[in-house]
Amino acid sequence: MAAPTLVLLHGVGLDHTVWEPVAGLLRADFRIVAPDLPGHGTRPPALAGTTLAGLADGVAEEIPPGSHLVGFSLGALVAQHLAVHRPELVATLTSVSSVCQRTEAERAAVLRRLDSATQDLAASTEASLHRWYDGTDVSQEWVHATEAILLANDPDSFVHCYRVFATGDAEIAAHLPEIRVPSLAVTGELDPGSTPEMTHRLVRAIPDCTAEVIPGARHMLPIQKPRELVTSVSDFLRRYAHV
Repeated sequence: MAAPTLVLLHGVGLDHTVWEPVAGLLRADFRIVAPDLPGHGTRPPALAGTTLAGLADGVAEEIPPGSHLVGFSLGALVAQHLAVHRPELVATLTSVSSVCQRTEAERAAVLRRLDSATQDLAASTEASLHRWYDGTDVSQEWVHATEAILLANDPDSFVHCYRVFATGDAEIAAHLPEIRVPSLAVTGELDPGSTPEMTHRLVRAIPDCTAEVIPGARHMLPIQKPRELVTSVSDFLRRYAHV
């Protein structure tokens, strides 16, 4: 019997390499597909007017029907869009560190970060690294690697994709009740952006969704807590998808 396919979708400004710690723990049991989103990694820069639908369409052809989707941050919004609009591709949905139905205050905060990225990518990168990694035990090697990935972005392309991240939760919100596959929402206890409250909003919005909050974790779960994240995903797939 062929191994089930697990599709890993990364966050804004990052690339598929952020999944390496997770993929290394799962390759024995799954066929891993980790495409770069449009405008990221080796993909051509994203153009002005890039949309959540455009990002989803950009990876859909790489996803076999009946895959188990695990989306992180922006990748979670993309995965949710696919679960709504391309349901034949999605057997289960896992949203990692996902925003959901931001409040006015939360929207204002992310729009300030978008403005900072528009003005100065280097300063925005430094602020992100502090927000994601301060107070964690993540190695400096990973911190420097994340910095290099972020700074390698085309500045305009990064802003176009960040704008999707800043607004995409409002776009997908009304459609979340249409998701009909078993779903998991997982975030870090100390995530300042994709908060535990947002994870519980996903549970209330998606009909068959469970929540998990990983103690002591911040935003970058695939790097900070890969084993804990793998345990969450594996337990979920065993319980709800018989994988």
